[in-house]
Amino acid sequence: MNTIDVSDDPQFVRDMAKQRSLFQTVQSQKGKRPRGKKPRAELILDFMFHLAISNNRPGFNLRTSFAPLAYPPCTAPMSSLKQIMIEDLLIETHHRGSYIILRTVTPPHRMTAIMAIVEDERDDVVRFQMYHQHETEKALEEGTVMILKEPYLKVSATDGGYAVRVDHLSDVIYLPKHDERIPNCWQPRLVEIIVSASEWKEAGNSYFYKANFCEALDCYSEALKCSPKAQEEQALRLNRALCFLKTSQFDSALAELKPLVAAALPTEKALLRYAQALYCLQKYRECCESLKVLRKEYPENETAKEMFTRAIERVAEQEKGRYRFKLMQAEASKLRPPHLDHATYVGPVVVKPCAQGGRGLFTTQAVKAGDLLLCEKALAHAFIDEQAAHGGADITVLISAETNTMTMGGQTNLITMVIQKLYRNPSLAPVINDLYHGSYETVNISHVDGMPVVDTFLVERAVTYNCFGCCLSSREYHMRFELIVDDLNPDKAFHSCGLWPLASSMNHSCNSNADHTYIGDMMIVRASKNIPPNTEITLMYQTVSPDGNRELQKRLRHWGFQCDCATCKDFQSTKKSILAKRKRLRDELYRCFKTTNGMHRKRIDTLKIEALITAMAETYACPPTEVPRLFMWAPLLCLAQKYADTYQPAKAIAAALKTFECLGYVIEGGKLPHKPGTPLVVKQWGYMANSLVQCWGILWGAYTVLAPELLAQVDQNARLTYKICVGEDETYEQTYGKRAI
Repeated sequence: MNTIDVSDDPQFVRDMAKQRSLFQTVQSQKGKRPRGKKPRAELILDFMFHLAISNNRPGFNLRTSFAPLAYPPCTAPMSSLKQIMIEDLLIETHHRGSYIILRTVTPPHRMTAIMAIVEDERDDVVRFQMYHQHETEKALEEGTVMILKEPYLKVSATDGGYAVRVDHLSDVIYLPKHDERIPNCWQPRLVEIIVSASEWKEAGNSYFYKANFCEALDCYSEALKCSPKAQEEQALRLNRALCFLKTSQFDSALAELKPLVAAALPTEKALLRYAQALYCLQKYRECCESLKVLRKEYPENETAKEMFTRAIERVAEQEKGRYRFKLMQAEASKLRPPHLDHATYVGPVVVKPCAQGGRGLFTTQAVKAGDLLLCEKALAHAFIDEQAAHGGADITVLISAETNTMTMGGQTNLITMVIQKLYRNPSLAPVINDLYHGSYETVNISHVDGMPVVDTFLVERAVTYNCFGCCLSSREYHMRFELIVDDLNPDKAFHSCGLWPLASSMNHSCNSNADHTYIGDMMIVRASKNIPPNTEITLMYQTVSPDGNRELQKRLRHWGFQCDCATCKDFQSTKKSILAKRKRLRDELYRCFKTTNGMHRKRIDTLKIEALITAMAETYACPPTEVPRLFMWAPLLCLAQKYADTYQPAKAIAAALKTFECLGYVIEGGKLPHKPGTPLVVKQWGYMANSLVQCWGILWGAYTVLAPELLAQVDQNARLTYKICVGEDETYEQTYGKRAI
C-alpha cells in the first residue's frame, strides 16, 4: 500500500523479461557441471577490479534486486549432512543433505547482496553472494570461515558466470577462529592455547572493548564450557547478556538473565540488563516491575531511575493511548532514521474472521469520528529521505519472479530488517507467520541444532502483501499539500516503507471508515466516521480512477480480492458513455482552473464552472451519502476558494457545503440565511480528504461576515478533520493559527 510500483514501467518490464529469459536458459543446464570457469587468480583479480570501480563511483546508483523462485531453508541437523567441495556443485541445484566449508579470500563488496570470492580447503574458488545481511554487520570480512548448509549454485545474470547464492541467513554458520571444525590447513601455525575460563573471559573482554561483540560472545561461551566457579560463571553470563543486548538478541538476553534475577540476591547488573531486554521487547509493564525491584535494592542507580520514567511513559501509551504527539512530531523531524521510542496502543479493536473470508479488524464498541483506534510502532521501518531519493541516494528496485511485481524504494531493506529481527529474536516469528502471505507454504520447523530457522521467502511474501509506503510525517505532507495536484494524482506513493502487523489486518474499501497517518515509524489509525460496535474497520488501499475501476480492480488482485463496495458497484453499473462524459467534464473543469503563466492566473469563468459541475452531478445515479462523488469535490472546493478570494461569502459558503455534500457528509445548520440559535452539526461524516481542513477554513472566513456565532463549531470540526488527516491535533494551532473566537 502506497509503495512505488514500477511493474508497468517499460525499463523494468525489460529487466523482468531479461531475467525470465535467463531463467529459462539456465534451466536447460540444471544439474550439469559448470563449464569454462575462470582460474583462481583471474576470478580474484576481476572481483577486486570491480570492487575498486564501485568504491570510486560517485552519485546516484539505481540497484536492481531480483528475488528468485522460492526455495525452503535447510531444516536438517548438521549431523545428517554430508560434506562436499566446490567441484561437486552443480548448476541451478540446491544440494540437499550436504554442506560445504568456505573461507573468504577477498574483502566484501556490498551491493544488494554482500559478495566475495570464497575458497574451499582444496583451493578451488567461486563467487559468493549473501543476501539480507544487515549493512552494519561486518559480514564476510576477508578470512571469514563458514559452513554453508545445502548450497545453491546459480548462473550470474550479469556475465553468465557462476556464484553460490545464499538467501536464508539460517543456512550459514560462522565459525570462530578457535572452532575445531575449521580445516587444519586454515589454522594459524602458531595458535595460542587457551584452557581456562579466566583466559577465555579475558579474551572476550578484549574483543568487547573493540566493539567486536560476536567474537566476545564466542569467547564467553567457551569460558562457560571450562567449568568456571559460581562467581565467575555469574560474571560470564552477565557479559554474555550484555553482548546479546549489544547485538539486539533480546530473547537470548532474557534467557541468559532469568536464572540470575530469580536468585535470592540478584545483582544490580542482572536486574538492569533484564529490564533493558524487556524494554527492547516492548514488555513495558514487566520492565517496570523489574525496575521497581532494582530501585528498591539499589536506590542510587541513576540509569534505573531514568529508565523507569521512560518505561512508565510507555505503559501509559501502551495501555491508555496517552501520547505527547507534539513531542513525537519534533522527534521525527530530527531523528534519521525517524525511529521513535514509543509504545503500541491497541484501542477498541480486535482481529477476527471476515464474512468474505480471511481476517479483518473490528470495533469492540461504538467509536466516533476522530477516535484513536490504533497507534502502532513498526515491526521494521526502512526510511529513505525523499529529497535524497531525487538527488543522489541509492535506490533499489525489487523484482519478484513469483509475484510478478516490481517496487522501487526501501522494500528490499525492509525485508532484510524483518529477517534480521526474526533471526535475532525468534519469539517474533508468529507475528510474521500470521500475516497474509498468499499461497506460499513455509517450513514448519522453527529451530535446528538450537538455532532459529528463518524462511526468507515467507518474509518476502509477508512484506510484499502487508507493507505500507509511508511519508516522514503526515503533518509535513499535509503542510505542503497541493489540492489539484493531489486530486489528479490521488495515489500517494513513497520510497520509505514499514511493516505494521496489526494495521495490515485492515481490509480495503473505496469509502473507508478509518484513516491512517504517520509520525516517523509510528502509524496512527483514527476513525474517519462514526462506527457502530462489531463493525469492520477499513482503509483505502488504492483510489478509483476517473476512467473507471478496471485499473483499481487489477491493482487489488495483488491482495487476492476484488472490491464490491457501493462505489465499485456504481462504476460497474454505469454506462461507459456516462463514465466517458464524466471524465470529459472533469478534464474540462481542471482546464478552467489551470494556471497559465507563472504568477498570473487566467480569468476564471465561474458560471461555466458551475454549469460543468451541475452537468457532472447528473452523471451520478446514487446519492452521495451512498456513493461519494470523488471527482466533484476538488473543483467545488476550488470554486469555493475563488468565491472567498473575491469577497463573495454567500457563494463561498454554498460551494463549500456542496463540497462536503458530494463526499457524503450530512451537515445541518450551515446554510444561509442562518437562523440565530441554530448550531452547525455534522450529522454524518463522509469521505475524508486532506483539503477538507481548507474547506472548513473557507467556511470560517465566510461565517465571520455572515454568521459569526458558528465560528467555534466550524473551528471544532476543522480541528477534528485535521486530527484525522494528520493523526493528532496538538499541532493544529501551530499549523493554522488560532481562528476560533
